[in-house]
Amino acid sequence: MFSAGDDKQVKCWDLEYNKVIRNYHGHLSGVYAAEVHPSLDLLVTGGRDATARVWDMRTKAQVFALGGHRDTINSIQTQKVDPQIISGSADSTIRLWDLAAGKSMSTLTNHKKGVRAVACNPREFSFASASADNIKTWRLPEGVFMRNLSGHNVIVNSLSVNDDGVMVSGGDDGTLAFWDYKSAHEFYRTQTQVQPGSLDCEAGIFGSAFDMTGTRLITVETDKTVKMWKEDNEATPETHPLNWKPNILPQRY
Repeated sequence: MFSAGDDKQVKCWDLEYNKVIRNYHGHLSGVYAAEVHPSLDLLVTGGRDATARVWDMRTKAQVFALGGHRDTINSIQTQKVDPQIISGSADSTIRLWDLAAGKSMSTLTNHKKGVRAVACNPREFSFASASADNIKTWRLPEGVFMRNLSGHNVIVNSLSVNDDGVMVSGGDDGTLAFWDYKSAHEFYRTQTQVQPGSLDCEAGIFGSAFDMTGTRLITVETDKTVKMWKEDNEATPETHPLNWKPNILPQRY
């Protein structure tokens, strides 16, 4: 397991013995994102120094320092094919990186606010990004803008997509919105509950991820809790009707 923090450190943990076995030194400020490459022994991290650093997991050597962002890197995704690294930054841009060359392939500038989260679709060659202005989907490898997913109306801190094409976005106000990835329809919305003793303002969602089955959602929240959500097995079309109207002219920016 890998962890990163505000102390500029990136650590590799042995979960069997519950101890740190490797440290990765090089970041100049807090580290806010870490992602393991799916097919290579590489770790990619990014943070407040606006640089995405690529590490050899075993030797602890820094392979690349990918510079170009002008502000904090909030989210990183990796995949097997180019662009193998996707980074979202507070400078309101997303960069697609050529890992072999160690340089940026393209820069996506459609967002008007800082990008807080990036999530790849496991079933198609595309990804989604979240900001305070909108959630946007993009087609890879060029990074062609596809559509906006509007309606959250708060700062979105997390995005997760499962194999069934369900995307979940978590907001600063504790809302969880469930979207159909293809149609961009928000079919369900719920509100998290803070733990007893916490303030209502501590109901924010900081991070989310689906488990390996894709049926359970794990969220990390402002009230210092980790929550697990499961599907409602008793839901029917009558209890949860689908009120969908296609957007004929989706907003481009």
